[in-house]
Amino acid sequence: MARYTGADCKRCRREKQKLFLKGSKCESAKCPIEIRPYPPGEHGRGRTKDSEYLLQKREKQKCARIYGVLEKQFRGYYEEANRKTGKTGENLLRILESRLDNVVYRAGFAKSRDHARQLVRHGHITLNGRKTDIPSARVSPNDIIEVRESSRPLTPFQVAQGEAGEKTVPAWLEANPSRLRILVHSLPERQVIDTQVQEQLIVELYSK
Repeated sequence: MARYTGADCKRCRREKQKLFLKGSKCESAKCPIEIRPYPPGEHGRGRTKDSEYLLQKREKQKCARIYGVLEKQFRGYYEEANRKTGKTGENLLRILESRLDNVVYRAGFAKSRDHARQLVRHGHITLNGRKTDIPSARVSPNDIIEVRESSRPLTPFQVAQGEAGEKTVPAWLEANPSRLRILVHSLPERQVIDTQVQEQLIVELYSK
């Protein structure tokens, strides 16, 4: 499966804001965007005002980077969102939020979405009692996500239990750190999704 293998911190600097791709490092003074809050590259500090098209493209890239999705898959999510009833931009965010790796991250069982993706790929997670190693697997209301019994002694999950309560879990999920279990109550509405993106710019870009 294709995935981005470059430096995550450069992606945050490119978007001129924290995308929280590196877990606890993003919260510390060592975060590169705190030191160099401008895009990488020779001309990073002197770039002119962005065009409307570039703003739309940047917003799409920012959203894809936050969720760790490459262009082909992201475009597929947009087309699916466009076929659904309701606002396309909100449908798109709901699809991205329903990814299994995102749910594991949102519940506080991983430091970042990239970390959550790794945990899923390595077969530590079950979905409704079945081992699932596909990070893009989608959850539905009333689904139950759990850490496999054999994986529970591993350090990431011991840390998650020890830090239970430090991270706010969204209301559409119910996390039980002591049992390393997540219950999906529903899929989220836009007002409870805290991802800082202007989804309408993405819709405008793909609508051209």
